[in-house]
Amino acid sequence: MLLIAENLVLSRGGRTVIDGLSLRLSNGEALLLTGANGAGKTTLLRALAGFLPPAFGEIRIENENDDRELGELCHFVGHLDGIKPHLTAMENLAFWGAYLNGDSSGNGGDRLTRALNKFGLAALADVPAGFLSAGQKRRLALSRLAAAHRPLWLFDEPTALLDAASLTLLIDAVNAHRADGGLVIAATHLPLAFKNAKEVRLGPKEKAA
Repeated sequence: MLLIAENLVLSRGGRTVIDGLSLRLSNGEALLLTGANGAGKTTLLRALAGFLPPAFGEIRIENENDDRELGELCHFVGHLDGIKPHLTAMENLAFWGAYLNGDSSGNGGDRLTRALNKFGLAALADVPAGFLSAGQKRRLALSRLAAAHRPLWLFDEPTALLDAASLTLLIDAVNAHRADGGLVIAATHLPLAFKNAKEVRLGPKEKAA
């Protein structure tokens, strides 16, 4: 799998925040987006997720035997957890698993259980999400990564609300995803222990990865 962005120009509120940026990531690679607030990290992630059309340039994924659109190939984990407080942790994950997989049959119970277990939530499967702590809700949002396979993972400040143990679970999940050929891009203000990750610092002089 290959992610290519060429000569991107991205605007927000009528102001150009990314100007002429090019990126290229292939199987198993990770990229960290750094820079000051307002440098365009979230804007770039939204464009890579297919939420924001570039003013100029192109974003494409070259993936053999897969003709899905860009938005169907990625997980986007932003600042909001997207959790319904009256549903249990398992019910929340079942909703997202069905939505992301395009499957409303209710199948995939084993997959969902493994996803909760991967983020340390198996014992809380039947607890209404409204009773979970902020960190547990964040881990529930992250468990979508394991509930539906998508090759590109996009994170906006993934360390928010995570303690050291929870961050280790996320790093382990990222390492496994990359070992399977997946791609990871994270906007962050804090160091992330992604092995051999590339870095692009956004600002007045963006440079290609």
